[in-house]
Amino acid sequence: MQALLPLVGRILIGAIFLWSAIKDIRTFESTAAMMQSKGIFAPQVLLIGAIVFLLLGSIAVILGIKARWGAVLLILFLIPTTILFHPPTGGEAEQIQFLKNLALIGGLLMIVSFGPGVVSFDGPTPSMKK
Repeated sequence: MQALLPLVGRILIGAIFLWSAIKDIRTFESTAAMMQSKGIFAPQVLLIGAIVFLLLGSIAVILGIKARWGAVLLILFLIPTTILFHPPTGGEAEQIQFLKNLALIGGLLMIVSFGPGVVSFDGPTPSMKK
């Protein structure tokens, strides 16, 4: 049972990013327009980059294939997204989104630190082998 917990955690963390990538693909034009309205330069290019980071990162985390690198990609996506779209100086809803993103970064940092766990395509990390 203990070996399955990191797998479940990776699926739960990765799912939000995979869903976000799918949503951004489906609503590409309106998302790019919203980004442009916030003063973001070259929103289509940045949105394509964000979708790539979201897809590669979430799939890597969920499957445990280079999960540490996938977690880094998702962290690199979250940092500017959090600062630009959910500043802590906004209203209560923005503060909740800001704190949620910080919690996601915390979970991703645990994957970076401890690896994907035993049940992954990468297998156990050297520190997990007995």
